[in-house]
Amino acid sequence: MASSPTLLTPTTSKPSQPPHLTRSNKPPSTTTTTTTNAAAPTTAMRLPGRRQFTAALLAGALGTTLLPTAPASAASDEEYVKDTAEVINKVRITINMDKTDPNIATAVTELRDTSNSWVAKYRREKALLGRASFRDMYSALNAVSGHYISFGPTAPIPAKRKARILEEMDTAEKALQRGR
Repeated sequence: MASSPTLLTPTTSKPSQPPHLTRSNKPPSTTTTTTTNAAAPTTAMRLPGRRQFTAALLAGALGTTLLPTAPASAASDEEYVKDTAEVINKVRITINMDKTDPNIATAVTELRDTSNSWVAKYRREKALLGRASFRDMYSALNAVSGHYISFGPTAPIPAKRKARILEEMDTAEKALQRGR
């Protein structure tokens, strides 16, 4: 029975592997040869293996992207206070609208746009993450957005959820006034 060329059959002697495929813990050596012809010197270098090549490639690519850079400051403290106060007012107005108001869908859409831009602007600011005003605002906006995403823009917010959101808004507003 003839053997398939893709199948390996066991042998007693070890096949010789090219030097670049052998496993060793030694770094690849570099050999430099020059010719006697002064007009055309040549350099022969042994190529690194795939692992060394991949490691060098990743180190070069990630090294430049992961270097610490100065964070882009989203805003000053005064701008944060002003923007947060505007979002608080917009949330209060929107969740207190009557469910029969014809403008409620538009108001909810504007609130979602405003809250998304507020979160995108301030959530990466490490200086703000520990603030009580940021924590309470983020929680309230998450509750409001989650409600309107789940139930639609015309669904009224239940009384318990509405009370909790308004309480978080009050707490955030007080913390803003205290500089927290």
